[in-house]
Amino acid sequence: MDAFSPTPPDWIQSATHAREFCCPHCRSTSMETQRVWINRKAPVFTEDQRRKWQEFYECVCGTAWWAWSSDRPPSELTIKSSSDPKSPPD
Repeated sequence: MDAFSPTPPDWIQSATHAREFCCPHCRSTSMETQRVWINRKAPVFTEDQRRKWQEFYECVCGTAWWAWSSDRPPSELTIKSSSDPKSPPD
């Protein structure tokens, strides 16, 4: 399954909106899912004109859930790469 496929997979039909960016049933993170699909055909624009998409996840527990891309917590990789190695230590 291609996460960027233009055709939505059947398993998203039962997806529920997760209020937090994790499985609403077992609380597993998006990194622990079996499958992912991003609805890039229908972006929503926020008040500040940024785009956000619905991201659908099928959890290892079998629960299908979705959340907005703007609700995704920052990645540890982004945090590490954004620190400037030239800056003096605190």
